[in-house]
Amino acid sequence: MMPPIETDGPQPYHGSMNEGGVPSKRSCGNQGDALRVEMERVTDGRLDRIVISHCCGDAIEKYREWPSPTVIISDGPYGVSGYNGDLHSENGLDKWYEPHIEKWTNASTPLTSLWFWNSEVGWATVHPVLVKHGWEYKACNIWDKGMGHVAGNCNTKTIRNLPVVSEVCVHYVKRASFEIDGMPATMQEWLIHEWKRSEIPFKQANEACGVVDAATRKWMGKDRLWYMPPSDAFQKLAAYANENGREDGRPYFSIDGVAPLTGEEWSKMRAKFYCPLGKTNVWSLPQLKGEERLKEGGKVVHNNQKPLCLIKDIISMCSDAGDVVWDPFGGLATAAIASIDMGRSCYSSEIDTDMFRVGRGRIASHIKEPRQFSLGDF
Repeated sequence: MMPPIETDGPQPYHGSMNEGGVPSKRSCGNQGDALRVEMERVTDGRLDRIVISHCCGDAIEKYREWPSPTVIISDGPYGVSGYNGDLHSENGLDKWYEPHIEKWTNASTPLTSLWFWNSEVGWATVHPVLVKHGWEYKACNIWDKGMGHVAGNCNTKTIRNLPVVSEVCVHYVKRASFEIDGMPATMQEWLIHEWKRSEIPFKQANEACGVVDAATRKWMGKDRLWYMPPSDAFQKLAAYANENGREDGRPYFSIDGVAPLTGEEWSKMRAKFYCPLGKTNVWSLPQLKGEERLKEGGKVVHNNQKPLCLIKDIISMCSDAGDVVWDPFGGLATAAIASIDMGRSCYSSEIDTDMFRVGRGRIASHIKEPRQFSLGDF
């Protein structure tokens, strides 16, 4: 591990590179190779260490070394024979992904968002496994690549379906764990149950929070459109219930049975989400061309390289500066590049040695570019 440096600029890559900032052929990737970059930033008087870790190997063997993620970006096999080792159809994708999903669940918290890239049928195959392991579906986002993605020789008389110009990036969050009498419950159900258990009239929830009717109308409502109470309101509800509720039922609003949740703990029971103005679940953007599309010997390195702007959007929608991004199927290290630019830590792994070599070189070259930024800018 390289020692941290006290500078506003990114730490340089220590390795064999040619003049263009790309690792030379003699430093091509081998299983177990890794690139690790550490940077320190001060934001509002707080010191943050930003880590970019990109390794060559199976992510299954790496997860235990990575800190808990705020964001997981999964861009693994689609079952379309897209690369050496990919499945030939969606059949079996559920079993292939399940060991990874188990690791994601064990390492994640309710603050974690998962973005699952795949084909429509590939995602549909894996969805039940995600739900089984505690991931709550939020939305199916569609990358519409447009008519330019249709091959000139696409013969619909042969394929017998409309040309496919899309893939999906499905948003999940790690479901918070609550129980009522030993049975799983939603956050909404648990909140209402705890207040009801105190035997305090529901209308007094408004008094507890110092509001006219927001507590009974929004936070204690039983309909589908439910509002999670802000941390300060939750803390007031908990304090009021524990002071005025039945003594033999205390503590109220407690998960461990010892002490009620604090406002800060309550705020961490739901994933972050910041919706960009005007953005919907359909992302109309052509497949990559030009300088951003990586090539070697005139051929594209990766058949399905994701646009950097899409990965930045994903990360910015559900994380803050200093948070941790996981990219277990790292490919060309696009998530690592985005994380460098946005002040997040990124832990990624790529099992294909040639792909790892190119991704590592991309990170190294990107870090060598002169740049000045602080976490407060993002």
